[in-house]
Amino acid sequence: MQSLRDHRTRERFGLLTYPAVWSHAQLARALAERGVFDEGNARLLERAVAQCREWNITSHTPVATAALGHVYARSGRVEEGVSCLEQALTAYESAGIGYHHSLSVAQLGEASLLADQLENARACADRAVSLARGCGERGNEAWALRLLGDIASHHEPPDVATAAARYGAAMTLASELEMRPLAAHCHVGLGRLYRRTGKREQAKEHLTIAAAMYGEMSMTYWLEKLEKDI
Repeated sequence: MQSLRDHRTRERFGLLTYPAVWSHAQLARALAERGVFDEGNARLLERAVAQCREWNITSHTPVATAALGHVYARSGRVEEGVSCLEQALTAYESAGIGYHHSLSVAQLGEASLLADQLENARACADRAVSLARGCGERGNEAWALRLLGDIASHHEPPDVATAAARYGAAMTLASELEMRPLAAHCHVGLGRLYRRTGKREQAKEHLTIAAAMYGEMSMTYWLEKLEKDI
């Protein structure tokens, strides 16, 4: 990043993508996974998708489209989110792109869960785990395991043993890889699971830990949502 300035920002150096763009995106992703949000720039995803298409950056279009779909789904535009994610996965497969494929599959699973499509959500989560393990993407594997925990918790009644095991596996990886936002989300999942099953003390313990972590990372959106549960 230090060396790719001025006219070099639009040079490919014989590569398929722009190293200046790629390095910034990867740093932002790494910082976000560790909960260091104040050092990253805001991701303007709609602009990113438009620029990928305008500049014909086919290697990054699926990644940006999937991220946009994930945001749409999380913000209540579930149908649009699912559509974007499905488009992204079609592009991944037609272009033979492997990196971040597992994460995008997990994001489609999360959007499917928000749409109450449990079978599709579970199929996506299982596939995401398999893809992540096949590529050695341990961070993406952790996100997919957390999704499996959410799916098991979503059942009526919840599958407590499976959910707790999946959340536990995700937290183990998250702790090892210093993925603090993911660890906080897992605490929330466990807290809500235990509250639904009448284990109030365990629920309070996990939700309190999650609230403290969100506060430390200035994750105000998630903290405000969680405060309604505590």
